[in-house]
Amino acid sequence: MSSSPRVTESSMHIRVLSALQRNQNRSQQAMEKVSSGKQLTRPSDSPTGTVTALQLRDEVRASKRYSSNADDALGRLGVVQDNLQSTLDLVGVARNRTLEASNLGGSSTPEANKARAAELEQIKANLIQYSNSKYLDRPVFGGATPDFEAYDTNGNYIGQSADQTLRAIGPNAKIRVDVRGPEAFGNDYLLDASGNYVDANGNPSATPVRNPAQLFNVLDDVIAAMKSGDSEALTAGLQNLDKASDLMKSTLSEVGARYNRVTQMKQSAEDRLMSVSSQLSDVEDIDLPKAIMDLQLQQTSYQAALAATAKVIQPSLIDFLR
Repeated sequence: MSSSPRVTESSMHIRVLSALQRNQNRSQQAMEKVSSGKQLTRPSDSPTGTVTALQLRDEVRASKRYSSNADDALGRLGVVQDNLQSTLDLVGVARNRTLEASNLGGSSTPEANKARAAELEQIKANLIQYSNSKYLDRPVFGGATPDFEAYDTNGNYIGQSADQTLRAIGPNAKIRVDVRGPEAFGNDYLLDASGNYVDANGNPSATPVRNPAQLFNVLDDVIAAMKSGDSEALTAGLQNLDKASDLMKSTLSEVGARYNRVTQMKQSAEDRLMSVSSQLSDVEDIDLPKAIMDLQLQQTSYQAALAATAKVIQPSLIDFLR
């Protein structure tokens, strides 16, 4: 004959209190989710969900960084584009004045040429200002220079020619956001493909030879030719102005291509950010209506458990004797 286990008053109290405690814990957890708006408040809530959330957060940070770098790149390249376009416009004016000055059989006179030379001097000063244009207090044509100017007042390049300024705009995607002055306006001196000094015939030279096709050198030669009335020098200056203009147009085209790529990569980063943020929300955030309903159910269950406990556990004679 088997005997049933004895249920004492003390064991009943312990079991009831344990059940109430578990019910209260569930209510507390439901309240935390509603108040925080998150279903993951600690790693133990969902270890796999926590790992997924951490990975998604890394992707969110990376997408934000790429988007921020793209904004910086667009700012720098935009300044380069605007100033190159303005420079080309002024070079066009300088070419017209040079063409007028070379028209010796027409309206050109020594006095008129001197006036044109004075105008070209002002144009050169404006072009030097464009060449020293800044973005965040750094010259956009100065390379990685820490200084505040890329060109001195005579139009000589004093920027950095070694390093490039790069920005990461996507996974394994970096783009150059600077244009060194010599790439846009020509080298101050004649150089070969390796950057060594050469003479006018392309032969190696121990000493630097002035580059007649460098924009500011061209303007100096044209101004001097206008003042002296040297028609041959004006013709050569006109050809060198065309070379300088072609170089700037080529550089402007390249900068435009970089700008377009950065724009596309920025849009891609923002699209990815929206997608990853949505996935992260699915993993971390609660379904608010459902969470509120769960909280109400837990509270109702707890109140019902309290009421049932009060009826089941009645005060005994021992409780009164205490």
